[in-house]
Amino acid sequence: MESQLVFNGDQAIAFSWKQIDPDVVAAYPITPQTIIVENFSDFVANGEVNSEYVCAESEHSAMSICIGAAAAGARVATATASAGLAFMWEVLYIASAMRLPIVMSVANRALSGPINIHCDHSDAMGARDSGWIQMFGENVQEAYDDSIMSFKIAEHMNVRLPVMNCIDGFIVTHSLEKFLPLDDAVVKKFIGDFKPVRPLLDLKNPTTMGPFSFTDYYFEHKYQLVEAMNKAMPVIKDTFKEYGKITGRHYDVAEGYRLDDADYVIMAMGSTAGTVKYVVDQLRAEGHKVGSLKLRLFRPFPAKEIARLLQGKKAVAVFDRAISIGSTGPVFPEVRSALFDVKDRPKIVNYVYGLGGRDVRPDELKDVFKNLMSGNVNELNFMGVRI
Repeated sequence: MESQLVFNGDQAIAFSWKQIDPDVVAAYPITPQTIIVENFSDFVANGEVNSEYVCAESEHSAMSICIGAAAAGARVATATASAGLAFMWEVLYIASAMRLPIVMSVANRALSGPINIHCDHSDAMGARDSGWIQMFGENVQEAYDDSIMSFKIAEHMNVRLPVMNCIDGFIVTHSLEKFLPLDDAVVKKFIGDFKPVRPLLDLKNPTTMGPFSFTDYYFEHKYQLVEAMNKAMPVIKDTFKEYGKITGRHYDVAEGYRLDDADYVIMAMGSTAGTVKYVVDQLRAEGHKVGSLKLRLFRPFPAKEIARLLQGKKAVAVFDRAISIGSTGPVFPEVRSALFDVKDRPKIVNYVYGLGGRDVRPDELKDVFKNLMSGNVNELNFMGVRI
């Protein structure tokens, strides 16, 4: 294990790429992701990696290059945010349909309009049905760890799906924190050598990629994606366990904090999960039976794990840093569906919060817990909005 470093989240991800040394990185700079590709381009220019770095003309082009490189048999990484991810929309689906294990770091940022460069999860939530595995990290350490594990998960022969590892824009991407990196050799051993499957450059075994799929097979091709995503869950859990044995940092698809005897729970993703833990400790000191649940994995959705962890609780507030206009936050209905058949089901409410990077204050989270305990809470709430 190397000594502690002080990096921001973007730098930590770029450092993980340096250790992995992917064959191809194609990206277009966009705030607040730019630091990732700036740092990595320095590694390339300085000869510290053997990667081929392509600064594309747009995010659509960047993902198209990644798809071509991965189909040819390369280990591939990229990064983006917000409108950049939206610009990739069309080809995100192609990457997953072609079963290409591309790893993409997403610096979560609000989608226009109006124009906003700060954090919410609307970009990743918009891509939730594209066939990509989606993980959300809480801090710089998790940004680094998730980046490394993403390659292991994506490239597993039971999965072969692209992976999106997400961190909160500016809150994690630009905040300096201490973190513990692994030695280069340990990282390379953990992820292993890349094994291409039916690469286009294998001229002795020609392969057709991306053909037209008519009504007689399109359904079956989509079903294969469903099966691959189902098989991803045990692979993800095994990868977390293996990584935990190496690092002592033990992750899970959904992580409870002071949850065992808690009656009232806030569930959140990303950096807010850390703030909720702080508030839980404060309220526990006052004698309140509260806890938190951090959702690390959004796709595939860990419904069984959530049902097990929340069974028997009195009330749960599901936090969404995105809003599905005309409905609720996107995480809320998934959680409510997961709990539908639970015999001892808690009351479930939704809080939409932090859109466009609005601060999430501990006092506001305390108020949420107090509302849960009093029962004085609506099903859908907009935390901190001025009406």
